[in-house]
Amino acid sequence: MAAQGVSRRERVRQATLAEIRAAARRLLIEQGSQAVTINAVAREMGMSGPALYHYFAGHDELVGAVTADFFRELTEAMETARDACPPGEHGARLLAACRAMRRWAVSHRAEFGWVFASPITAERRPDSPRELAGRDFEQVFLEEIAELWKSRRFPVPAPEELPASIREQLRAYADSTGVGLPVEAIHVFMSCWIRLYGLLCMEVLNQLDFVYSDMEPVFEECLREIAPKLGLDYETETAAKAAPGRS
Repeated sequence: MAAQGVSRRERVRQATLAEIRAAARRLLIEQGSQAVTINAVAREMGMSGPALYHYFAGHDELVGAVTADFFRELTEAMETARDACPPGEHGARLLAACRAMRRWAVSHRAEFGWVFASPITAERRPDSPRELAGRDFEQVFLEEIAELWKSRRFPVPAPEELPASIREQLRAYADSTGVGLPVEAIHVFMSCWIRLYGLLCMEVLNQLDFVYSDMEPVFEECLREIAPKLGLDYETETAAKAAPGRS
């Protein structure tokens, strides 16, 4: 009976934690990131600010938990799109993950902005839910790039062609990921990521609205230019869906 009582209390606690994070998300979407404060979330929940501290130690912990939720949601969308393609079709899998990231970003602009475009400052512990979820998101691309590198090397600069500072930073990053990519491969991957991520941030933040009302063709053009850098053939989404063995 005691064990059942503890289990029930934990279920109630987890449900309340999820409700608190959902309230924070509503505030973010409706009023912006500045509105997501402990007191505001508590009001949404119909409780006092001090009562909320029974669930989150402070604003940083709440921000980290909400950010982890967004990372997990985005990661799941990207993995689902990627895994709809056969394991060996690295080009199709990478393009599918990129397109899924954009779809999630443009349909969740507030959430994407919170995580990527103007991230809220919060404590960043290596073992925190936010950092763990962020690494899972990162692995969607890194693992596929690593598999691609094993099966078919893409063009890379010679290591000595890179400035010493760049080599050192890339080596530290490569060591931290554990995916076994050399610095020159990481350099090419990061060049592609910077281009893709920069364009997506500009779209989500409406920085190109003065020219474009439809950014999808611009995004596709970016993918078309990135693909050869990774030794891949570009394929439209329509063609990808029509290919045998893909759903």
